[in-house]
Amino acid sequence: MAASELINDDDTAHLEISEEMETPPPPSRVANGNPARPSTSAATATSDPAPDDRGGGRGDQKTRGVGKHGLIRSLHQGLRRQRDYVKITLPEGRANPLPSEWWRTGVAFVYALFNLFMTTVIITFIHERVPDKSVSPPLPDKFFDYLDRVPWAFTVTEVNGLLLCAFWFIQWLFLKHKSIIARRCFFLIGTLYMYRCVTMYVTTLPVPGRHMVCAPKLYNDSTGKVWRILRLISGGGLSITTGPHLMCGDFLYSGHTVMLTLSYLFIKEYSPRHMWYYHWLCWLLSVSGVVCILLGHEHYSIDVVIGYFVTSRIFWWYHTMANTHALREDPHNYLSKTWWNCVFHFLERNVQGVVPVVFCWPVSLPPSCTRTPCEHYSMVQREGPQ
Repeated sequence: MAASELINDDDTAHLEISEEMETPPPPSRVANGNPARPSTSAATATSDPAPDDRGGGRGDQKTRGVGKHGLIRSLHQGLRRQRDYVKITLPEGRANPLPSEWWRTGVAFVYALFNLFMTTVIITFIHERVPDKSVSPPLPDKFFDYLDRVPWAFTVTEVNGLLLCAFWFIQWLFLKHKSIIARRCFFLIGTLYMYRCVTMYVTTLPVPGRHMVCAPKLYNDSTGKVWRILRLISGGGLSITTGPHLMCGDFLYSGHTVMLTLSYLFIKEYSPRHMWYYHWLCWLLSVSGVVCILLGHEHYSIDVVIGYFVTSRIFWWYHTMANTHALREDPHNYLSKTWWNCVFHFLERNVQGVVPVVFCWPVSLPPSCTRTPCEHYSMVQREGPQ
């Protein structure tokens, strides 16, 4: 019993040792992600057992020699094919030609907000200088001579303006380069309303129609003027939100014409050319809104004409400079003589090309929602700590 148990124990031990010796080690991985091939010595030791006699030994030696050279040749050919991507020095990524730079967009937003606020302040102070209708009647206007006033026309103007602004805002949300486009929009809004502050302040026109009922003058009542400023800001300068016409004197030039024209120009510039039906719809809203300003006798014709020309020309000058990179450094470029050229270079300094019309979702999904559970290995992996 003891001997048989000992023999059994020895056999078990022998079997365990044999299994441990014959079990190949797990394959190691190299830099390209493929398992390493076993070395020739290990392959020879495991595949070719020791010969029992001389004749068999010679045959086994020939077999081992052929197998060894074949394995070396295959490894050499494999490394030769893969030597181009075993180790690759990856170049550093190029700078983004269209960087977002939201902080520059924030500066442009503050600039636009400041000038809009100054517009309400200037309107409040100019209102005190508007002459009474009994003293200074409306100036003659050729458009008013041929067309009588339509009471509901100005409401159409403001509805069209709100629709165009809503269209442009929704379109902007789906644009990929929304930061660059937004800072351009904010800069143009701020500049146009700053010009409007200057023209309103230097020349005060009488009311264009006797239907206008202006609020009483406050003269030295500073508190009342502050409340008027806050009321204008809360209503966005629209009569459909603040009620009947309250403040007078903001005629030269028309702010409604600015917004109708500017929103259409941005919609057309940053939308695909094949969406002609969308362009025509926005154009009709813009043109009909401008015409209704005159039909309502809310502005003189010169207010609308100057508003259109100033808005369209500044828009085209700015985008000509932005889309033609060579003009920025050309000493013979007279467009660079404008006072806002330094502001332009600040906003467009790192924009190295034309902004393409590319749409994307406003909110991107987190990476965990799009990541697959399976790991993918590449033949090329970066060196260094992972």
